[in-house]
Amino acid sequence: MIARFPHSAAGVLLTLHVVQTLDRGYAEAGAVAAVMTIGIAVGAPWRGRRVDLAGLRVALIPSVIAEAVIWSVAPHLTYEWLLLAALVGGVFTLPVFSVVRQSLGVLVSGDSRRTAFTLDAVATEVIFMGGPALGAVLATQVSTVLGLTVVGLSTAVAGLFLMWFNPPTRSAQPGAVAAAPTAAQDDAAAVEVMVAAAPAHVWEASAELVPGARPARATRARARVAHSFAWLTLPVAVVLVVAAGAGMVLAGTDVGIIAVLEDDGRAFELGWVFLAWCSASVVGGLVYGAMHRPISPLVLLLLMSVLTIPMGFADSTFVLALLSIAPGLLCAPVLSAASERIAHLVAEERRGEAMGWYGSALTSGVALGAPAAGLMIDSVGPWGGFVAVGAATAALSLLGLGAQQARRRRSL
Repeated sequence: MIARFPHSAAGVLLTLHVVQTLDRGYAEAGAVAAVMTIGIAVGAPWRGRRVDLAGLRVALIPSVIAEAVIWSVAPHLTYEWLLLAALVGGVFTLPVFSVVRQSLGVLVSGDSRRTAFTLDAVATEVIFMGGPALGAVLATQVSTVLGLTVVGLSTAVAGLFLMWFNPPTRSAQPGAVAAAPTAAQDDAAAVEVMVAAAPAHVWEASAELVPGARPARATRARARVAHSFAWLTLPVAVVLVVAAGAGMVLAGTDVGIIAVLEDDGRAFELGWVFLAWCSASVVGGLVYGAMHRPISPLVLLLLMSVLTIPMGFADSTFVLALLSIAPGLLCAPVLSAASERIAHLVAEERRGEAMGWYGSALTSGVALGAPAAGLMIDSVGPWGGFVAVGAATAALSLLGLGAQQARRRRSL
């Protein structure tokens, strides 16, 4: 929670810095946020892979240095250079979300994982209740320059704390709970071993024996790619789609709430709606974490998507807050169920990379959901944002559930 707090305030601070300090528009502020999001999406898998290969302490060194340097310099740059700094800062963002999930995957096992991942999602909701508000106060009452610098230095200190604490990311490390691998993990590990151990002459011979085969170098390149993504099975891909869908709904709902209240001149009442929305997520997370049976992330995403649509038809702040409770109850369960599923499906040797891609999928959904909702809001009105992201993600969930059913029938 401590390490995530600066991240939760960064978005508001960056937006207000562009609008207030640099005297630019909200569209240009959105461009900075989009560039940073792209950087995070690109960097997350690479940072996770470094944790798998080099260990946590070595992998975090570039992030600690970059967070301290970039966000101490970025507030003093012109808008054009700030775009570049935001991109680089995004790539080297401290991978605290994926590190926590990866560590929880080996610290607990069985049904306890559901509770642990749910508490992680609940903690995130609590952070996002206070972080953005603190960032706004710091920006308006003190300085956006100081605020962004504090965010960078605080994140670097959090990284140093993680390096000192060094939570286990493998079951062989102290404190971890060793769990027997699943059959799917055994198969994936076997494929990786065979691909990695096969000598060069095997690939060369296979290329010579098959008529019209490509040269051995291309064959080996394909084998390396297959080895690198051996963990990416169809069930894992479905979870990544769920993460992207969840990000889309959350970002679209965020923009929709702001649009509805601003359209009615009640933007000052924004905090009440976000309080109801996030509090519901905390309650839903606690309930889901206490359950003894998992629920499919696709089912949870479908319910959250459908329940988001009615928020567009609220005619007062009270009604909007009330309607936000139902989809809010499913927010933390969706994220915790997806994290739990990734931890179950991917062998721990590749789990850091998988969690990185999970974070990238979630971030990509956020990057897509906000402009999609904004486009509908500009076209048809504030209610269009909720309908757009809710309907699109519900359709995505139904397609995923249909694909799962078809796969099960073929396997029978």
